[in-house]
Parts: sequence; C-alpha cells; structure tokens
Amino acid sequence: MNRRDFLITTSAATLFPRIALASAPVELVAQLVNAQILPEGEPATPMLGFNGSTPGPVLRARQGEVFDIRFLNQIGEGSAVHWHGLRIDNAMDGVPGMTQDVVNAGGEFEYRFRAPDAGTFWYHSHNRSWEQVAKGLYGPLIIEEPTPPDVDHDLIVMIDDWRMTENGTLADGFENMHDQAHQGRLGNFARAHVEPVRQVRRGDRVRLRLINVATDRIFPVELEGVEGKVVALDGMPLESLQELSGLILAPAQRADIIADVTSATSASFAFPTRDGLYLLGEIPVEGSNITRQPSEISTLTQNEVASPDMDNAISLTLTMEGGAMSRRMMQGMMDWNIWAFNGQSGLTDTPLHRFERGQTARIRLVNDTRFPHGIHLHGHHFFELGLDGSQGAFRDTTLVDAGKSRDIVCVFDNPGRWLLHCHMLGHQAAGMKTWVEVV
Repeated sequence: MNRRDFLITTSAATLFPRIALASAPVELVAQLVNAQILPEGEPATPMLGFNGSTPGPVLRARQGEVFDIRFLNQIGEGSAVHWHGLRIDNAMDGVPGMTQDVVNAGGEFEYRFRAPDAGTFWYHSHNRSWEQVAKGLYGPLIIEEPTPPDVDHDLIVMIDDWRMTENGTLADGFENMHDQAHQGRLGNFARAHVEPVRQVRRGDRVRLRLINVATDRIFPVELEGVEGKVVALDGMPLESLQELSGLILAPAQRADIIADVTSATSASFAFPTRDGLYLLGEIPVEGSNITRQPSEISTLTQNEVASPDMDNAISLTLTMEGGAMSRRMMQGMMDWNIWAFNGQSGLTDTPLHRFERGQTARIRLVNDTRFPHGIHLHGHHFFELGLDGSQGAFRDTTLVDAGKSRDIVCVFDNPGRWLLHCHMLGHQAAGMKTWVEVV
C-alpha cells in the first residue's frame, strides 16, 4: 500500500445507515449495492451490502432484549448471517451445513435470539465468507449496558481493506491459491468507516467501538488526539483496563476504548507501516467542552461469565499446520486442502471433541506454520492464558503468531455444534476449520 491509498480524510466517510432497533421485527436484506469506498470524486464500487449499503445498518438493542430479524437474500447466490461473538442458541448461529441450511437466492430465514451480553459485536455472511465479506456483506451489532458509561459520544469504527483495480472495482481472484497459502487476500486500499457524529469538542469523553472487518489483514492501530484506556475486547469488559499503545486487531477482533479528546483539531486512527503512520480515518474536533470535569475511566459492568473448573479441565491440543513453505504444500496438496488442524483439513463427521455441558477445557493452540492465525470459536468466549498461566482477557478470537502457542480456557456451556476456525477467511476456505459439540 502507498501513501495515497491510506491518506483518507473525513470527506470519504461513509454515512452509516439508520439504526435498526430490536423493539420491532427488522428486515435485513442482502443485495447488490454501489459503495463510495474510494474518496469522493473517485468511482463508486459495485459490492454487496445489507439494506442498500455497506456496512449494513447498525443493529442496536439493550442487554437481554430479543432480536427478531427477517433475512432476505437478494444477492443472486446462497448466503446466511452469523452474529459474531453472541452467545446465542445454536440454531441461530448462521452457519450453513452445521446450524441451518443455506438461504438460497430469493429465499429468506427468520433469526430470533436474545442478546445475553452487553458489548460490541458484528454480523456477517457465513457462506463463502472469504468472498461475500470481502465484498461488503457485514454490519455492526451493538448491545448496550442497562446503565451505559458516561460519555458524550458512542461511535463505531469499522476498519477494512479492499483489493481494488484502477477503475474502482474489486479485483477478482477471491479463491487465489497463492493468497490463501500465504497471509490471505490483503487489500491495496484501506480505511476506517467512522460513524457520523455531531460536533465533537476538545474535552469530550468518547466511547470508540473498533471492529476489524477485514477478511485477512491484521491491523495494528494507533490513536492520536485522545487519551484513554481499552475497556473491553471482543465485546467483553476487561477487569483491568489496558493502555492504548500496542493495540492490534486480528480479523473479527474488537476493542472498546473510552478516551478524552485532547486535540483541538481531530482524533485519528492510523496504521503503522514500515514507511510511517498512514491515516485510516479521523473525527473532526471543533470547540471545547468546558463543563465536563476530569475523572478516572472506570471498568464496565461485567457480563455473566461461568468460572472455569481448572481442577477437572480437559486438556486438548489444536495444532495449526500447512500453508506456503510447509510439508503439506511441498507434498502437492493442490486440492485447496492447504491448511489443517491436527493433520485434518476441513470439516469431518466427527467433532474435535464432544463436551458435556458445563465442562471446562484447556486448549493449547500451537501455530506450526509461517503465518499468524486468528482462531475464532462460535457460541462461546474463552480466557486467554498468560505464559505464567494467569487468566487474561475473555475473548472469542485470539491471535497466535507464527511459530508460537497460546493456551485458552473455555467453559463449554452452550449446547450445540459449534464451528472453530481461523478467521483469516482465506485460511478457513483452504481447510483451517473444525468443530466441537456440546451435549
């Protein structure tokens, strides 16, 4: 990527669609759209979207409320909707072939589920997701706390990249074997969709909900013009707040930040590269807030979390294998079985493990490849463990660097068949997926 690709200003900001509330049935229509991905004055891009735009509408409810969503598929091919990070009933998880049939072109499906956790989530296609998500079939899903934190603005920031041609269309080759065997489909253009906001002033306190919706790119993110803390990861509040420095979002990961605006001109989101910082997006700042008094940033109210039973935890190992320069590739795995878990590429009839409801598992994720992987578990969150065994953040997606390992601990308390896969969606397409069952 070059400087022109990244230097995106608010003149290119996407207007988020009107918020859809959970208080009444909602229609979510997947359809062909034209989106102004490039800066104003450049051509619009034919894409996919929901309800006429990409990102799709903001779905927002209070914790404990019920979503009643009628999904209509008008994109001309099969699709389905996954509610990423929500610990909901298995039948509503949106995974064709596992929790439901694919919704054929012209078909529809009724999703109805309760929002058990407050936090920042998102929804996206889970059929041919490496292509349909890359084309824009996603949107934000926000579950508000019964008593939200005291902020002046609550803003969604969705970070994405696209592989564009010079005429402003998406490049073909969504199943390019070279991409899938390496880091995935990385774009040559990136930016942040920043939710529009009324006047932001110096001294305002803001909540920023960052979501990495890219199919394959890992985004380190640096914030300028604000001072604050990371208060939640993957929708789940942190018990101990984290500094803003060193923030990295793998595909599908989220970070909630509460911060005070310190700049008199703008608050910005930048992507550090070897050539320096490149601007993804910014929020204009005008005027000063003279009424808000300085105060400490507090932790958010914790969601209900089951305590792991470490004395009786099942120990499992999940080893990531394959990819470029691996034995699998050198042995001629040319049928797109490029990646594997524990030697098995793609889904089998037998789960990785069958858990009794409420069982605790300690799973060692071993990355025996030359590339990082973001491992996502459906229907559950898990604790990341430190090298000393200490309990860390409660997440649904964890990033494991090449040649490294990470232990996670999960209480499998949500019945059903749940997908476990790399959320670098090109890697998932090429075999890095399995499943577990909770009975």
